Amino acid sequence: MKLTEKIQDLNDAGISQHRRKLDFVAAGLSDPEGIISKLRKFQVAIPSWALGTGGTRFGRFSGGGEPRNLEEKIADVGVLHALNRSGGSISLHIPWDIPGNAEEIRAHAASWGLRFDAVNSNTFQDQAGQALSYKFGSLHHVDKSVREQAVQHNIEVIRQGERLGSKALSVWLSDGSNFPGQLNFRSAFENTLESLQQIYAALPADWQVWVEYKPFEPNFYSTTIGDWGQSLLLANKLGPKAATLVDLGHHLPNTNIEQIVSLLLMEGKLAGFHFNDSKYGDDDLTVGCINPYQLFLIFSELVEGMDVRKMDHASAIGWMIDASHNVKDPIEDLLQSVEAIKIAYAQALLVNRTELQAAQQENDAVRCQEILQDAYRTDVRPLVAEARLREEGALDPVQAFRKLGIRQELIRDRGSDTVATGL
Repeated sequence: MKLTEKIQDLNDAGISQHRRKLDFVAAGLSDPEGIISKLRKFQVAIPSWALGTGGTRFGRFSGGGEPRNLEEKIADVGVLHALNRSGGSISLHIPWDIPGNAEEIRAHAASWGLRFDAVNSNTFQDQAGQALSYKFGSLHHVDKSVREQAVQHNIEVIRQGERLGSKALSVWLSDGSNFPGQLNFRSAFENTLESLQQIYAALPADWQVWVEYKPFEPNFYSTTIGDWGQSLLLANKLGPKAATLVDLGHHLPNTNIEQIVSLLLMEGKLAGFHFNDSKYGDDDLTVGCINPYQLFLIFSELVEGMDVRKMDHASAIGWMIDASHNVKDPIEDLLQSVEAIKIAYAQALLVNRTELQAAQQENDAVRCQEILQDAYRTDVRPLVAEARLREEGALDPVQAFRKLGIRQELIRDRGSDTVATGL
C-alpha cells in the first residue's frame, strides 16, 4: 500500500471528530474558507542538514535510520511532505550536499513532489583538500587570495543551484573577531562588500542573494555582518537582487524581531526567514516551542506588511526552517516546526486590521492588545488540519509518522547506529 493510501486510512478514523472541531471554529469566523485557501498554498522549505540528529561539541546521539546521502535526504523530505503537504521544497548546503548528476537529482526530487529552494554556501569551516584556511574569516579576510577562494566557492554554489532549478543563494558568514584590536572593522566590512559584489555579478538575471546576519558565535567580540542594519547596508549597496535574510535565532535576547521584519518589508529588502526558536541564543530549537506569541507577532507584521505591498504570502519571500534536533526524531521535529509556522500564520490572518488601525489612531493600547490576543488565542488547528486534509495530507502528521512506523522502516533500511560521537 502506498504512503498516501496509508495516510488516508488513518484519516478516516479521525475524520468525524475533526469535522466537529472544524465546524465549531469556523462558526466564529467571517471567512474560514479564505484562510484555509491561503494555508493550502503556504509551503516551508526543509533544510537538508536538519534531517539527521544534531549535536553539540560534547556529543551526538544518533537515533538511527538517518539519511546517508542526498538521495535519502530528499526521500525523507518527501515523506514529510506527504504527511503535512507543506514541505514541498528542500534547501541544500554545499559542499555538505553535492548534487552529482543534477538531472537525476531533480528527477528524484520531482518524484516526491519536491523542488529545490535556496542553496547555501559554506565558508565557515575548512573542507578537505582546501588550499587556504578560513580560520580568520572568508569574505572579509585580510588576504585577498583567501577572499577569492571564498568568492569562487559561492559562485560554484550558484552554478550548482542553477542546475537544480534554485533561484537564490543564501550567504551566512562566521567572519569576525574574538579580541579587541584583532580586526579593523572598516576594512573587514569593505572587504566583505567587495567580495559580495563579485558574487552578485555572477548571479543569473532571475536570482537573488540573501545576506544573513548574526551577532555572535563562533566569534565573540565582533561579527562582520552582526545585525540587520549591517546586512541591509550591504544589500542596499549590492543592488535590487540582494536582500536581508532573518534567522529568528540570530538576535540578542529580547530583540524586537517583529519591528525589524516590518521595516525590512517597508524597504522591500526582506529576503525571507530561517525559522527556529531559542531560550538563550542561537539554540536552533523547534519553531514555536519557547515563544509562540513572538512568532505570531512576527507573522502579524508579515501579513500586514505584505498586504500593504500587495505581495503574495506564499511566494513573495522565502520561508525555511533552520534547526538542530539533538534529542528528538528529526522528521517529527520538522513536522512540529512546520505546524507551528502555519498556526502562527493562520492566527495572523485572523487579526482585524480595520479595528486595529482604528485603535492605533486613537492611542487605545488596551484595545490594540485585545485585538491581537483575540486572534492569538483562537484555536486555528482545525483550519490547519483541514488545509492539510484537502491536500491529501495527514490530519495529525506526527501521530501518522509514529503509527505508520516510518522511523522503524528507515532503521531497517539504513541501520540503527546509536553510538555517541563527539569531543
